[in-house]
Amino acid sequence: MHAFVRRLELEMFFDDRLATVLRQRASSDVGLRTQFRQLLDILGAVRPGESSARDPGLVAAAWLRMDALADQISASDRAKMIREPGWRFRNPELAAHLADFEPDVASAALGRAQLSSEDWSALIPRLPVRARGFMRLRRDLPVDVSILLERLGVHDRGLPTPQARSPESAAEHSPETAPVIVPQSIAPTPSPTPDLPTSPPFDPASEGRSEISALVERIAQFKRTRETSREAAQDGDSNEPRLPLGEEQSRAPRLIQAFGFAADAGGRIEWADGEAAAMVIGTRLIAQQQLGSNTGLGPLERAFARRQPIVAASTELDGASAIAGKWTLDAQPRFTDDGNFAGYFGRFRRPAGSGAAVPSAAARDADRIRQLLHELRTPVTAVQGYAEVIQQQLFGGAPHEYRALAAAIAGDAARILAGFEELDRLARLETGALEIDAGESDLTDLVHRTIRQLDHVLQPRMAGIALESGNGPYLAALDPDQAEALLWRLLATLGGGCSAGEMLEAGLSAQGGLIRLTCDLPAQLLGEDDIFTAEAKPIGTAINAGLFGAGFALRLARAEARAAGGGLTRDGETIVLTLPQVKKTLGETYTSGADGGEISGTI
Repeated sequence: MHAFVRRLELEMFFDDRLATVLRQRASSDVGLRTQFRQLLDILGAVRPGESSARDPGLVAAAWLRMDALADQISASDRAKMIREPGWRFRNPELAAHLADFEPDVASAALGRAQLSSEDWSALIPRLPVRARGFMRLRRDLPVDVSILLERLGVHDRGLPTPQARSPESAAEHSPETAPVIVPQSIAPTPSPTPDLPTSPPFDPASEGRSEISALVERIAQFKRTRETSREAAQDGDSNEPRLPLGEEQSRAPRLIQAFGFAADAGGRIEWADGEAAAMVIGTRLIAQQQLGSNTGLGPLERAFARRQPIVAASTELDGASAIAGKWTLDAQPRFTDDGNFAGYFGRFRRPAGSGAAVPSAAARDADRIRQLLHELRTPVTAVQGYAEVIQQQLFGGAPHEYRALAAAIAGDAARILAGFEELDRLARLETGALEIDAGESDLTDLVHRTIRQLDHVLQPRMAGIALESGNGPYLAALDPDQAEALLWRLLATLGGGCSAGEMLEAGLSAQGGLIRLTCDLPAQLLGEDDIFTAEAKPIGTAINAGLFGAGFALRLARAEARAAGGGLTRDGETIVLTLPQVKKTLGETYTSGADGGEISGTI
């Protein structure tokens, strides 16, 4: 039942949009282009198998209107509109319809359509013979579709002959002769080239593509080719180039933690176990000493000179990254059957704490969150960009209804991106990846300024925050911009939760090198067991301290306060913000501009 209702809603939405476009009577050139682009957007978004409309007559009228517009818009302009990004082309019926138009339009449509393998297999036999040839320009078709093209005879991926010709060949062809298309398999090659994992280079202009779409196709081809050798790439045996495409990067070189060895009488390593052998054999344990020189010897050199056991001696190896760095050496001397010194055998081990720090579980979770946010920002930013393009009519005129919807979408995208920024900031603060800038901020002035901003919204409801402060100034060791953002986040969250007629009392004081800002909790938060996990939303829409509710905003404010050297805690029915106070020397003057007046004095 739910699926039926959902399908009915989609059909009604499709009918309404299509009827709205068909009711327009475009006469100007801009209006004609806008209507053609709207028809592409509506018809192209229909998935195969969907019931696109309850009224088939609307779809038939749309095809007729598109044909009428084609008579008034040039083929090159229509081809450009089809190649434009920002609209979905997944309707095989639209591809079949456009394939009957001029070659430029047919080429653009068949190069732009994003269809499934089944849709391509059903569409290609229906295409005109001349339109099938454009399919050879696609390099992202599934294997079964390529096989179908081969079976139909569409297999000659041609290249134009070189412009430079020998005098003999130039004499054989008249100047009016058009460029000859020769199969790629017999095209002249100036020099042999090694096999590469990517497709041969091509000219975007000659194939009717923009540089951006050509780059996208190259990346898609690279991804498909890389899939065939993924196992080798994971083992580190692949020499294919790597692009920053968001996939999991190859593992960092593993540091060798320990290995056994044997050294000869001269101190040169002649054997080592495991993978370290190729990196350390031939390395000297000690620098070569001159005969009779025993001055300036370290513990390792003295033990070696006296043929004594080496216990926990510190040394350092140079070379490959897997073995480079500091080591602890334990070794025993070895002798021949005749009693002659033959060298040492022992073991290298990394000193305790020398390895890379293992991130905590919280740090790993925060890193995964940041990676997820990075992936989410891309589509949201794209949606925002396309909405702004429509709202500002950068690609031509658009109806006011479309512009209003686009403006609302752009605003929603901006709020979502702001929420992503807050999530990323909290993740970095709680894991120590982000530090708060130090500085000097007058909290008295900042708190008064923030309260005045909130009063414009809270006073009509007879609500607000009243500040009582002692002798100032209250100078916090925090950057002014960071301090203002922190105070707004805290006070706006508390003020936004005030009901009509609710007044909160706040106070500023200093003790023990810390500045304390206390404020009553609104009734909305008093019943919460943990205010830092509360899901309460602000009362009204004029004040919004964050996208995720009061609990998240307070948790972010707590993380910012802790990063600055203070804290944010609940004390009964009040919340307490502490920040480190700037240390002042005796005799230093101060001036505070709180509440519009000036307070001056001497410490």
